[in-house]
Amino acid sequence: MSSVVLLPYAPSSVAVARQRLSTDLRDLGVFGAAIDDAVLVVSELLSNALRHAHPLPSGMVKVAWLRNGDRIEVAVSDGGAATEPRAGRPTLSSLGGRGLGIVEYVAESWGVRHDGDMTTVWAILSAPNGNGSMNGHVGALREAG
Repeated sequence: MSSVVLLPYAPSSVAVARQRLSTDLRDLGVFGAAIDDAVLVVSELLSNALRHAHPLPSGMVKVAWLRNGDRIEVAVSDGGAATEPRAGRPTLSSLGGRGLGIVEYVAESWGVRHDGDMTTVWAILSAPNGNGSMNGHVGALREAG
């Protein structure tokens, strides 16, 4: 199962992407904590694109996800930026800069692809079915906190 959504280059698109991804994964029977992880990662990737990158030539951003077995790849494509996306190491008093660090922690892997003027930041996460016993990172963080 895969989905591609073109969204306006606007902060309101984060909520739309979160809702669409959550609904799709729930309809596929993905374990709740894995849905939380995927939604968190998409939120971070899309927020970073809106904050640091340019829109695609259409004025939009592209959000995509693909479920393959017990894995899901999420990706956000934009018109690129002056700098390469990378996980930062902010100080405790920093107000931002943690997004890709969160993605790095939650995802099994993540990276950046370039295709002409389009930059895609992707992440692969575990997405077991609801009958699995595997906890996602977000659920584990909630239990620990």
